[in-house]
Amino acid sequence: SSHLSSLKAKSVLSKHSISMLARLSSNSARSRVQHSLRSFATVEKTPGGAIGTDGRHEIWRGDVDHDNEPKVKRRDGSFQPVAKLRGFINYERNPEPYRKPLDRLLDWEELNPVEGDPLKHSSVEQKVQAARCMDCGTPFCQTETGCPVDNLIPEWNNLVYEEQWKEAIDRLHKTNNFPEFTGRVCPAPCEGACVAGLVDSPVTIKNIEYAIVDKAWEEGYIVPRIPKERTGMTVAVVGSGPSGLAAADQLNQMGHKVTVYERADRIGGLLMYGIPNMKLEKDTVDRRVNLLHEEGIEFVANADIGQNVDINELKANYDALALCLGATKPRDLPIPGRELKGVHFAMEFLTKNQKRLLLTKEGKLESHWDKNNFITAGGKDVIVIGGGDTGTDCIGTSMRHRCKSVVNFELMPQPPMDRAPDNPWPQWPRVYGVDYGHAEVQAVYGKDPREYSVLTKEFIGDEDGNLTALVTQDVEITDKGPKAIEGSEREWKTDLCVLSMGFVSPESYVVDELGLDVDQRNNIHAVYGDYRTSAEGVFAGGDCRRGQSLVVWAINEGRGLADSCNNYLLQKREDESIASRSTGAFANLSSMSPKI
Repeated sequence: SSHLSSLKAKSVLSKHSISMLARLSSNSARSRVQHSLRSFATVEKTPGGAIGTDGRHEIWRGDVDHDNEPKVKRRDGSFQPVAKLRGFINYERNPEPYRKPLDRLLDWEELNPVEGDPLKHSSVEQKVQAARCMDCGTPFCQTETGCPVDNLIPEWNNLVYEEQWKEAIDRLHKTNNFPEFTGRVCPAPCEGACVAGLVDSPVTIKNIEYAIVDKAWEEGYIVPRIPKERTGMTVAVVGSGPSGLAAADQLNQMGHKVTVYERADRIGGLLMYGIPNMKLEKDTVDRRVNLLHEEGIEFVANADIGQNVDINELKANYDALALCLGATKPRDLPIPGRELKGVHFAMEFLTKNQKRLLLTKEGKLESHWDKNNFITAGGKDVIVIGGGDTGTDCIGTSMRHRCKSVVNFELMPQPPMDRAPDNPWPQWPRVYGVDYGHAEVQAVYGKDPREYSVLTKEFIGDEDGNLTALVTQDVEITDKGPKAIEGSEREWKTDLCVLSMGFVSPESYVVDELGLDVDQRNNIHAVYGDYRTSAEGVFAGGDCRRGQSLVVWAINEGRGLADSCNNYLLQKREDESIASRSTGAFANLSSMSPKI
């Protein structure tokens, strides 16, 4: 029934209807829905609001203070039992906050509060937030404008409200292999498409997702699922990022023998080295990888396909080859002074930092570290060029290094505080926001680190080739793109500049050796939904096919690749079986023929 409801949502919400909604201004859409809601409800907020001083909805138990479910304060000021009917009207959106900036800057632990932290939501608050889900007839949150893996969001929101956590993780795992990853690092496009966001604030879907999976791990609901039957077919998955792990997980459950090859020294790809520890604790990654290993997937680290492992030999030894290489070629900044010491790519900066943290965790003394393989921001004036999640991660990492200062350059102008007319619901809201790294800089230095509409023109160094400053120019956005403003040059002091301008394509050596077709952006050419490359038995998915994108899109692609690869493997096995029977039949005829 869950899959039928998802399909029903997709059929009702056709591409035509989405494009029609996109033509409506956000104000027009808002006014129409608000008008329809006024007929059955009027929300009157009390001056103090429903949220108490502890950051949760206020509760009242009366004279009996025991484990009975308390009454919860509503927006109208009354205390009533938690109820899902009209929950989005009665209760306020209240996302679980990150740990306080000045506290979390003292360590590399996750941003999310843990059990025992007063900031962590109680079971009552989790139920209240789940009650805000409207159970829409057409849930936009799980359509193409919302969740890329079509999570059954209304279903598991309702199960959380009913406190059926085991059933909730079962529904969540039907569409998402790794909710503990997406619940922490995904920017939640589902919330941008939430219908409640039209007239109020969206449901805290991301919080509820990681609450479900964290509860499931704690209660032992997530256990190895050993496939009952094996097909006898083998698959090599190259790359152990989210797309590679998702593809491996699906193919293994389909009964195929899967081996995952990773060029780094640890399994996880982007999840291990590209996302810093405070966003995604590496024990969380290892826990899922260990589970996959228990389920029968083999992992081979330090295997750089095309370098220390022959790609053609690999292709010959497996029935199919799945390329989930990621888009690891960074966008460079070819301006004067680029060669100076102190200018680094974001992934180089983040990866070396994470490797250092893992060495510390394993007990290796700081005196034994290879100082040449670590980039420190400690005591430095840091400039991060480029925004987005990676830019924020570089800011947060620099702050934990105790940098002297940090500035973040963005080429585009500051986004508006509310949706612009050309950015209507249910599109992803392109609005101003403060991420964790920005909040940390504000807490320490008293201002937002971002400088908008800035173009870097030149790096300046000393006689020893060390970066000392850079020169920028202000820009304005025209119909032809950003245009530099004459006479707006400024010089900025810096001795560490991190380039976080995205990624352009996968590295080419695997693609070249296999002779694969590529698209105009040098990504591996394979049609979405099919994932077959120009080489027989070779499939591609994730960022190496799609281009730089979200972790949740990588999971979508890995799952889709697995479906296509499975169809290929089953057909191949059938063809081989037919060929074997035919060869055997002719062999018998040959043995009966007269000797001449």
